[in-house]
Amino acid sequence: MSKNVLSKARSLQFANSARSLAPGVTVCLLVAMAAVYLSEHYGGPVMLFALLLGMALHFLSEEGQRTAEGIQFCAKKILRVGVALLGFRISIEEIIGLGWETAALILGGVVSTIFIGILLAHFAGRSRAFGVLTGGAVAICGASAALAISSVLPQSRKNETNTLFTVIAVTTLSTIAMVFYPAIGGLFAFDDVQMGIFLGATIHDVAQVVGAGYSVSDQAGDTATIVKLLRVALLVPVVVIIAYAFRNDPSRTSASRLPVPGFAIAFAIFVIIHSIGVLPAGFEEILNSLSRWCLITAIAALGILTSLKALSSVGFRSVALVTAETVILMGLVIAALLWLMG
Repeated sequence: MSKNVLSKARSLQFANSARSLAPGVTVCLLVAMAAVYLSEHYGGPVMLFALLLGMALHFLSEEGQRTAEGIQFCAKKILRVGVALLGFRISIEEIIGLGWETAALILGGVVSTIFIGILLAHFAGRSRAFGVLTGGAVAICGASAALAISSVLPQSRKNETNTLFTVIAVTTLSTIAMVFYPAIGGLFAFDDVQMGIFLGATIHDVAQVVGAGYSVSDQAGDTATIVKLLRVALLVPVVVIIAYAFRNDPSRTSASRLPVPGFAIAFAIFVIIHSIGVLPAGFEEILNSLSRWCLITAIAALGILTSLKALSSVGFRSVALVTAETVILMGLVIAALLWLMG
């Protein structure tokens, strides 16, 4: 009898929770669907569309709105699901196939960019957390990395504003890079493999890497995609290290002190599962699509949570900081490739 009562209580709790989340989640999904439609029919980065559309609906996140709780849920919980599912896009075999030189180039670029971000943030009068956030987003995988790193940093309204700024900045710079980086690679007479490494190691977002790579050749596109996914794979250790580094921050709650986020562990497990090949290819495609929708929905929620007024407070120095990180990463990769070319 007690089990039945407990079961009914849990069912009622779940129903109440779902009822309170539904309005906000529905809004975020609608924004995500609109962003995908605009991207597919008119071109442009889907993440940027999701952000801009979400920002226009900021009033829905204000205290007292029925949609506020569901929007918060999308910005935090749905985000972590999307990042974890990225693991199904990477295999250990692809990583090994790149060779140690390319792996060292990518690892060096990621580590250097994050430390440069911290250093530049100090000189720009911004916090260490802001330097880590922007440096990690530039170094690894743009908007997805920004969202993942933000989730393990001290949580505050300022962190939400910084995250939104970072997502907009890296998405915009990725789009610019997609257009101009193939021409820059051509100036250095990179062959298709070298061009793929250059594009995959420097452009922030996966979609723009794919677009730039296949605009050169199929071989350049394939190489760029694998290199980019290796950068994505580094998201796990980077997020774990960042979570550990900020573990004693006074703004953290006791629930957020664990140095290893659950979604990072899930990401690593999914990479192994994908590498073993135990899941049907069609099912993995569904999971990849689900990951993409989760991330678009999370970015839409992030856009709704932050106002234009708050975003404008970030300042010119922050824009210059992210741009400098991007240019420095490009310079480091070009120098490494020229050195490897002998």
